[in-house]
Formats: sequence, C-alpha cells, structure tokens
Amino acid sequence: MSDLGPRQHGAGLRLDKANGKLLGVCAGLASRFEVDAIWVRLLFVAGTLVGFGSFILIYLLIALLAK
Repeated sequence: MSDLGPRQHGAGLRLDKANGKLLGVCAGLASRFEVDAIWVRLLFVAGTLVGFGSFILIYLLIALLAK
C-alpha cells in the first residue's frame, strides 16, 4: 500500500519572499532542493537567454502555482 499522507520534509514548493529578490521563486526552489539560491538564479538567467525567454514563463507559472 502507498502512503497517501502528507510528506514530511520539503512537502511542496513554497515561495520564499523573505530571501527572494523578486517574487521568491528562486529562493523557494533553492530551499526546496537545498542548494544556494544564486545557482538557481543563474540557471534561470541562462535558461532565459538560451531558451528565448521560455524560462520567464516558467518563472511566472511557478509564482502563480506555488504557495
């Protein structure tokens, strides 16, 4: 049987507005995956430049869907 109860550590994505620069998306992702926020920010900048702005849409979707 599978456990359908709430997960303990890191149960979902949350915006980290206290440590965030704009909306807290990168800081929230960094705390979720336990990495430094600068690496997540650099990933979003590189992805935006290489992906012709598609990471901006991904950023906005995360900002709308995250708690």
